[in-house]
Amino acid sequence: MLAYVALGANLGDAQATVLQAVNALAQLPGTRLLRASSLYRTAPFEASGPDFINAVAAISTRLSAPELLLNLQQLEHDQGRQRPFKNAPRTLDLDILLYGNAVINSPDLQVPHPRMLQRAFVLVPLAEIAPERVSDAQLAALALQTVQPLPDAKPLSPASKAR
Repeated sequence: MLAYVALGANLGDAQATVLQAVNALAQLPGTRLLRASSLYRTAPFEASGPDFINAVAAISTRLSAPELLLNLQQLEHDQGRQRPFKNAPRTLDLDILLYGNAVINSPDLQVPHPRMLQRAFVLVPLAEIAPERVSDAQLAALALQTVQPLPDAKPLSPASKAR
């Protein structure tokens, strides 16, 4: 299944954490990294703390959506993610944006991600690696949200074969 995962961090060495997380996605069981966007710096949106480093990755996975979610939560936990309050600063945040064409509405998982169209820090990197998934109108609607590409950030290349 083709899935898109948003990555973000704003505590510690956020850039290194996001890069490590992209590599960790490629190590998930039955998963292959297809593409990853450049890294972007964004001010916290509906959150607090330092600026975020964000990216989006496209993966091919044999994991079900709930299995993928559990694996992403484990990666967050491994990076010290805590959830003391809603939208707290975080060492790592991983969200399933899209899982094929599935529409999932469970207490634990909503796909497509319910707020992705409201967040330039998601749509800009998604448009970079999957322009067919983001319209010009969707990007224009978020034009006031600043998303800055990191000057030394280059697209990440797939690092591994399916496990």
